[in-house]
Amino acid sequence: MNLNDLSLPAATLEPQSISVDVLREKYCKGDESTIDDVNARVANALANVEPDHRQERRSEFLRALQQGFLPAGRIQSAAGMDLAATLINCFVQPVGDSIAQTDDGHPGIYTALTESAETMRRGGGVGYDFSRIRPRGAWVGSTRSHASGPVSYMQIFDRSCETVESAGARRGAQMGVLRCDHPDIEEFIHAKDTGGLKNFNLSVALTDAFMQAVVNDGDIDLKHIAQPGASQVAAGAYQLYAGQGPWVYRTVKARVLWDQIMRSTYDHAEPGVLFIDTINRDNNLSYCETIEACNPCSEQSLPAYGCCCLGSIDLTRFVLDPFEPNARFEEDAFARVVDTAVRMLDNVLDATVWPLPQQRQQAMDKRRVGLGFTGLGDALVMLGLRYDTPEARGQARRIAELMRNAAYQASIELARERGPFPLFDAELYLSRGTFASRLPEHLREQIRQHGIRNSHLLSIAPTGTISLAFADNVSNGIEPAFSWQYTRKKRMPDGSIREYAVEDHAWRLYRRLKGEAAPLTPAFVTALEMSAMDHEAMVAAVAPCIDTAISKTVNVPADYPYEQFKDLYLWAWKAEIKGLATFRPNEVTGSVLSVEGAPTPLLARSAQDDDPLRKQFDSRPEGDLEGVTSKVEYHTSEGKKSVYLTINFMRVAGIVNGRQVVIERPVEFFMPAGQRDEGQQWIASNMRMLSMVGRSGGSIEKALKNMREVVWDKGPVQCGSVERGDGRMAKRWHDSEVAAIGYWLQQMLAKRGFLDAEGVQVPVIELSARLSRQLELQLGFEGDAVSAESLASQPASSSFVTRGRQCPECGARALQRVDGCERCSECNHVGSCG
Repeated sequence: MNLNDLSLPAATLEPQSISVDVLREKYCKGDESTIDDVNARVANALANVEPDHRQERRSEFLRALQQGFLPAGRIQSAAGMDLAATLINCFVQPVGDSIAQTDDGHPGIYTALTESAETMRRGGGVGYDFSRIRPRGAWVGSTRSHASGPVSYMQIFDRSCETVESAGARRGAQMGVLRCDHPDIEEFIHAKDTGGLKNFNLSVALTDAFMQAVVNDGDIDLKHIAQPGASQVAAGAYQLYAGQGPWVYRTVKARVLWDQIMRSTYDHAEPGVLFIDTINRDNNLSYCETIEACNPCSEQSLPAYGCCCLGSIDLTRFVLDPFEPNARFEEDAFARVVDTAVRMLDNVLDATVWPLPQQRQQAMDKRRVGLGFTGLGDALVMLGLRYDTPEARGQARRIAELMRNAAYQASIELARERGPFPLFDAELYLSRGTFASRLPEHLREQIRQHGIRNSHLLSIAPTGTISLAFADNVSNGIEPAFSWQYTRKKRMPDGSIREYAVEDHAWRLYRRLKGEAAPLTPAFVTALEMSAMDHEAMVAAVAPCIDTAISKTVNVPADYPYEQFKDLYLWAWKAEIKGLATFRPNEVTGSVLSVEGAPTPLLARSAQDDDPLRKQFDSRPEGDLEGVTSKVEYHTSEGKKSVYLTINFMRVAGIVNGRQVVIERPVEFFMPAGQRDEGQQWIASNMRMLSMVGRSGGSIEKALKNMREVVWDKGPVQCGSVERGDGRMAKRWHDSEVAAIGYWLQQMLAKRGFLDAEGVQVPVIELSARLSRQLELQLGFEGDAVSAESLASQPASSSFVTRGRQCPECGARALQRVDGCERCSECNHVGSCG
């Protein structure tokens, strides 16, 4: 059969409105308005990388796109555009234990934060392993203080992701990974119990030793190379090898930890799991890299600075005579599209902009790509195979084998034409029990003779948006259909939510071919109509043919029994699956989709939601309000000053995720009259501004942050205190009176529970829960006021004279280089050294 003759009745289906809207919003550029327009741009951009015969390649690439190859979203969006945006969907970025210094090739925490922000700004999602960061309470010798732990730093990455717009169109995506034997693993498992870390997916890196301990009801040592704090040593922490090696912080029952993982993922779909030893054993490049993390959707486990160059092939395009007894899969046509798709993805590596030079170097050295498929669930329906049967799994395995063989053959041919990837070593690549060592003999022999262009070639990714925009909503990736008809909620540019009636491609095609009244065949089975183990069995069938990983979410209904759920990940490990995630509708994450004609699940930001933080009030409410007043004393170059600050609160009801909530919200800020100097008039005007923000439903968090950034030319202002590394208190410094008052107001709101200790907004669900638990909160701010009074009695400090750079910890202009390191003489903070 000629590939050019391949066609389906799908071409006669009118496009769905959701598909058209998503296509035009996310992928069409300039005057483009159709799939054909986007295909032409992408084919042209990737053909331009070719050294010669570009017109022939352009036609070949366009044909492959028309026949079912769907490059990943970043390629569809940015290829051929004059943009400094990457064509690569996702990366893994390393994170070290120091603040700024490189640690064994791993950048310091804030360097990693900067690198991830640049990556997300260019359009890439980021995965991280935070296991190198020392545990909460560990000793930090350089500052003689105690560490706050990886979860605290993840909150900073979370806020950065929320702030950085990704390539002008979306927020970045992140994956946070922590090893199962890290001393903070329990805090990590429960980090999203109340809805925190909203911009992260979480996965626990599970070792074989831990899993064996679960099976045997054994213990697991929670350990880290960092020295514990004195209280942790007193509680039993010890060093494994007499003065060297890692420290064991605690020993716990593996099954106790395991049950926390399973209960958490059952309750709110986090964390997923990575079987990290299985991943590294199977890795074609285990001779030159170690994998510690994965990208945000887990379809690629990657080394530091590794990337996901992704594309998928729509399997429904290769089903001939769909829904008929003689329905069949066109294998030769599929293999030819695979061949072209590999070449196109290899070209992407040369066509793209790289956010960081380290990412480019990784890609050039190894030339990883990830070709997969989408529409498996629909293709099986069209072939008359029910997803949760052995026959369907056999067909899926056959398709995966075809894709593997064709992809590796294509990369061998590219190596003959362009040369193998630079780090290729035939003997190491084909030995040691890796994926490549299990390839068919004819492929292994060709690799020995000619090399291979790409170290890895296969990856099954989630394809929700590109499947919706370019493939008439075929089932996503390896997944079965969620439902044949459902309601999809889409956020519009003005922030409102629009609901679309969406239909599955196979269902639409069946209705077109068989008529509206025709009963569905037994092959029409949805994700929620099969057991969790049936979902997992499909992954196990396909995984041996995929050299990186498969993104698979096991969807189960809200009433799915925990007893049938709790061994899901254990079975996955035994089946040598590399990773897995689950989703069950719940109060924390809600549900994106709702099925027509069925009871509506909990909704994520549904149209009926009424956020109590965003309700607007035209004026101060009538009657009395609960309030808190604090006296703040501070020192300027003009001397000691004091003011009284008052914040009034009101209780506001609303609906979030379909749930009735009541929170306490600040709506009035004021400073009593009679305080007339210039600085305090500034303060009074800012208090009026805060009151307007509070009543209008704006962000108090951002308004106070802006106040703290106000700078004046009268020298620093001392207000409040900061704990030194030795446990004593030091003064806190600010750049103006307004900044000092902004800080004090943050502390007042933190005391009240509206903001957290870092000045970040506490989520609505947590605010409501706190108010329910404690109807009367203690007023005032006596704790820090005492510290302020004790500091006020001390003589004025020479820090009012600018004599150094500003300390990032306490704000004093007292950061000087001492013994090769930057050290603050006020709070003993130690900055960069060298």
